[in-house]
Amino acid sequence: MKRLIILLAAFNLLAASNISFSQSTESYSVPRLKKAMKIDADWNKKEWSKVKALNITNYMGTVPAFKPEARAKMMYDKENIYVIFIVKDKYVRCITNKINGPVFKDSAVEFFFSPDTAKPLLYFNLETNCGGTALFHYNVIPRRDSKRMTEEEINQVEMAHSLPELTDPEIKDDITWTIEYRIPLSLLEKYSVVTRPGKGVVWKANFYKIAEVSSNPHYITWSKIDKPKPDFHVPQAFGYIKFE
Repeated sequence: MKRLIILLAAFNLLAASNISFSQSTESYSVPRLKKAMKIDADWNKKEWSKVKALNITNYMGTVPAFKPEARAKMMYDKENIYVIFIVKDKYVRCITNKINGPVFKDSAVEFFFSPDTAKPLLYFNLETNCGGTALFHYNVIPRRDSKRMTEEEINQVEMAHSLPELTDPEIKDDITWTIEYRIPLSLLEKYSVVTRPGKGVVWKANFYKIAEVSSNPHYITWSKIDKPKPDFHVPQAFGYIKFE
């Protein structure tokens, strides 16, 4: 009887999401970082040179006139996960410099991930504008139970960015920018069970590029989300990140 109740509860959670559980085919292999490295937003440094990049290419909503090119890479070690993004962009604007502010309105990149392999619908979203200001939440079902990390906690994420903190007016010319950060696993464990990365461990995750308020608004995903209206908060559509 107890098992039946659990199964019914899981079914109700999926039904409430208004989207069927996606069997995503997107997967990405995450290598282990062998030695400590400097977080400096350098896409070309040697530690990243042999790491394969994933491409963020699936548009949601209206496809913009200019299509940014966004890629990301990821590594891990015993105590941290590392992410770097590179974006070939245009019409770049960044006016939010308050932690947990609306960074998604600016030219931004986002990493959503579920570190508890037993509960893949519970996830973190780390959203970072091109100026390095972050929003970091932990989301439980339903989403109204989202928990914001404090400013002190978010500052534990070591971050580097290639553009200034603020960019206004909008840069209309071609520009390439990068964001790199290190997330301590101990920080995540304040909010969630964490299946620690190691060979054979698989998390669910998605990577995004966004700019809600610009002359070239867009919503782009790595793992495709099949919804008519842009919405990144769809853990059912996350892809797989496989730790080596």
